[in-house]
Formats: sequence, structure tokens, C-alpha cells
Amino acid sequence: MPLTVNDVDRFEAFRPRLEAIAYRLLGSASDAEDAVQEAFLRWQSTDVGRVEVPEAWLTRVLTNLCLNQLSSARARRETYVGQWLPEPLLTGDPMLGPADTAEQRESVSYAVLTLMERLSPNERAVYVLREAFDYPHREIAAILDITEAASQQIFHRAKKHIADGRTRAAIDEAAARRIVEEFLMAATSGRTEPLLRLLTEDAIAIGDGGGKVPARAKAFEGALAVATFMRGLFKPNKAKRAIVGGSPEVYVTTANGGPAVVVVVDGRVFGVMCLEVTAGGIAAFRTQVNPDKLDRATELWAAVSHGEPLLVAF
Repeated sequence: MPLTVNDVDRFEAFRPRLEAIAYRLLGSASDAEDAVQEAFLRWQSTDVGRVEVPEAWLTRVLTNLCLNQLSSARARRETYVGQWLPEPLLTGDPMLGPADTAEQRESVSYAVLTLMERLSPNERAVYVLREAFDYPHREIAAILDITEAASQQIFHRAKKHIADGRTRAAIDEAAARRIVEEFLMAATSGRTEPLLRLLTEDAIAIGDGGGKVPARAKAFEGALAVATFMRGLFKPNKAKRAIVGGSPEVYVTTANGGPAVVVVVDGRVFGVMCLEVTAGGIAAFRTQVNPDKLDRATELWAAVSHGEPLLVAF
């Protein structure tokens, strides 16, 4: 039976929520869009008049589509070139979803999305549905075809895995931004000492180039290694200009709810560096430069005002 205009409207009203769920589950905006579109095709091919609770039906279909994608994605990532990092979303992107509570904001932070790669598909689904969207365990159990008790156990296990990787207290947005600005000034000073003062002793730096942009396959670990790398990264030379295709403009903004450095070349987002800023200093730099994961960021960047760059590098 063909969908009516009302049936399509009901789906479209729920699409933003579906996309936000899928993004958290998959860590990829393009994969999230594909999953939601597949959910629409399932909606189109069913007798929607017999669906008592469309939101629950669609959430179940989407979640299971994402679980299937996660299983195949793990196999693909075994052959991925270098480090795999999620696709960053800039502030204002509707796919970030709800941000009313600390739990919702935390669940879409770049650090937590990265940590969620350690979870099993079921752990990831339960964590996202419960922590970010406040689904009761009864509904999660129905979605995943498990018992309510199992859903609760999986949630507590997933939350512990995430908490074990998040051992430091974050600081407020204004203070974090000041530290990021200080970091950029220190990184372009050509000296290591100012950078060391801003980092935690066990700071790390990870980059994802997807084999298309140079990025070290192994993370830099420890304050001195990270500071040395960052000093070299922001040191001007012709080779870097050739790689990025010009002189990049560097902005301080937010991505996934946290402080970020965005590098733009001729209106195109070349890289997004997400910083994990804690009370003890900068604990992590996670940089996305794979162009396949920056199309959405480039589209949003072109659509909003962002002021003048903090600096022009290289």
C-alpha cells in the first residue's frame, strides 16, 4: 500500500532523531544518513496503518540496521589505513541531536565516540539509547530482543567501559577555549616549553588520514612527544603548503560539543582537531583529516558565519 503524504510527514518529523541515533551508533554522518534512508525504505514497504507506535517501530528498525553496519564496519576497519576516528560534527549540526543534559552532551563528545569503538555493538546500542535518548530498559529490551535485566547489565557494563577511559574532570567552555587559543600561540612559537606547560603528562595525539592525507599510524604518547609533534606540525614549510593546497586559515570553534581547531583552505575544511581539555591540561588531540569524513563539516562551515581566523598557518 503506497505511503500517504501523512505517512511521509510522520517519518520526516522523526528523521532528525533517527539521524542523531544513527550517528552516535556509527560514528559517521554519511553512514547514518544511509541507515536512515534504508529505514525509510522499510517504512515505505510496510503496512504503516498496522504500526501502533511509529517511533518505537522506526527506532527498532534503525537500531538493527546500525547493528548490522557495525558488524561489517569492524571487518572493514581491520584493513583501514592508519588510525580510525569518528567523523566530527561542527556546532549547529542537527545530527548532534539533543544536548539538554550532561549525559546527552557527553554521549556525542568526540572522546566518548572514540571510546565507544571499544564496545560491542549491543553495548553501544544500549548505551546510546539509554544515556543519550533516555529510552527505558523495557523498550531497549524490545528493540534488541533481549530481556530487561540483560539491557540493564549491558548498560552498566558499557558505562563502566566509558568511565574507565574518562578519568579526568572537564572544564567549562570559556576556559577550554582560552586554553586552545594558548595552545595555538604556543604551537606557532617554535618552542617546545610553552606547549609542555599546557599538556598533561600522559597526553596523546592521534590523526586519521584514511590513507589519503599523511597521518602517523601510531599515536604520539606523552607530553614531550606530543609537544614536539605539535611544534613541527605548525612550523611553516613548502611541503605542508603543497599537501593542503595553500595557506590554511586556522579557527578555534567547537565540534561535538567540545573545543576544536578547524583548518580551512579556500573555504574547504581540511582538518578538524578535537581537543580533550581537562582541569590538568590538554589530555588528547584527535585530528580528522580524511577528506571523506569532512564533506559535511565543509557544507556547514560554508553556511554559517565564523568570523576571522585566529591565524594563517604555514
